[in-house]
Amino acid sequence: MSKFSLGRVVATPGSLSELERLCVNPVVLIGRHAALERGSLDPEDHERNQQAVVDGSRVFSSFVYSGVKFWVITEWDRSVTTILLPEEY
Repeated sequence: MSKFSLGRVVATPGSLSELERLCVNPVVLIGRHAALERGSLDPEDHERNQQAVVDGSRVFSSFVYSGVKFWVITEWDRSVTTILLPEEY
């Protein structure tokens, strides 16, 4: 269950390639992001996400699978959520 609107969900080609290689369904990342799971965020960034749901700022998640880091970002206006690799930012 999402705690905020995700908007349109998109993913970069690099992230999709890595997810496929690792046999990870992108829906899993979106679900974890939408549930505000901490993932590999430090406590301060996790708290910022909790506040973002209240104040409407950007929601940022970071998850690591088999040593590969994925970011999931929902823009402040909730128009789009993007799955990407850090080097694609």
